[in-house]
Amino acid sequence: MSVKVNEIFYSLQGEGFWTGTPMVFVRLSGCNLRCPFCDTDHAGYEELSADEVVLKALALAGDCRRICLTGGEPSLHADAALVTAFHEAGFHLHMETNGTRPLPAGIDWVTLSPKEDVPGLVGNGRVVLEQADELKLVFDGSLPEERLEYWREFPATWHFLQPCDVSDPARNREILRQTIAYIESHPSWRLSLQTHKTLGIR
Repeated sequence: MSVKVNEIFYSLQGEGFWTGTPMVFVRLSGCNLRCPFCDTDHAGYEELSADEVVLKALALAGDCRRICLTGGEPSLHADAALVTAFHEAGFHLHMETNGTRPLPAGIDWVTLSPKEDVPGLVGNGRVVLEQADELKLVFDGSLPEERLEYWREFPATWHFLQPCDVSDPARNREILRQTIAYIESHPSWRLSLQTHKTLGIR
């Protein structure tokens, strides 16, 4: 089975628990949702076998053995064969998912970024995953308290609020201020920033 690969690149993880950690990113094309802030070009991709994806990753990785499947929505394409191929190559496998679909067994680190509450979302964003290693909730200051409490109780080891990146710099500053204020008053949350954008890396 082939997978639709948008791009493969080597960089630092910019968000969440693993911020600053070198990783190979495999961005898969296609998603069952459409979020207004999505940064993936779903029109461009190449179809590769699991072995071809791993070979391309190895060519970039050097001594790094962490890989992150992202998208789009990687659960549309990632299967047992791809997971096995990465593990056999010695990779510790991360996946960033919207949680609306079951995941193949063997993912070493699951980042759930739920989109149920995203304004303007197109598609059914209902989360079916029952747990994750980290939950990363995109926050724009408009989410009702009861929804924030709902996600705070979701079974994940780490809970992050990440300010939504919008096109208006003044609005971005206000969203960041609201995010920080909310975390200060609800200290079970942690702040996640898109540090790769600040650093000018991918």
